[in-house]
Amino acid sequence: MPELSAGILIYRRRPAATEFLLVHPGGPFWARKDLGAWSIPKGLCDPGEDQLAAAKREVAEETGFTPEGTFTPLGEFRQKSGKRIVAWAVEADFDPARLTSNLFTMEWPPKSGRQAEFPEVDRGGWFTANEAAAKLVPGQRPILSAFLARLGLPAPKQE
Repeated sequence: MPELSAGILIYRRRPAATEFLLVHPGGPFWARKDLGAWSIPKGLCDPGEDQLAAAKREVAEETGFTPEGTFTPLGEFRQKSGKRIVAWAVEADFDPARLTSNLFTMEWPPKSGRQAEFPEVDRGGWFTANEAAAKLVPGQRPILSAFLARLGLPAPKQE
């Protein structure tokens, strides 16, 4: 069975546009990547774990923020890798400058035998729908589109 991740598309309404909180993965592989590299806060759901509880836990682990409010289910989305993401949307506000993330350990540099720690997420930011569509990894763009469709809005144009 493919892995299941749970995540939350956090949004806030501003006079000019609705904005979406995205996070940038940490570690050396992602360090110089921007467009098509960002994600909604998400992570693996343990077997038998309540999926929304897993999504809230993962947001907290990746950002240091626990969103509260009315969570709107957006559905399950299959990634190119076969991995599945179940996602919700919630309106909330968070200052990305306050982001704190869990760390992971990996061998770095490769084949050096040395272990280095990196944050799961190295930064976050608020983006309009069009900006978010360009920043999101391609497999997560349908999550944003599903949310916009619930509002009766067209899928975003990528900038």
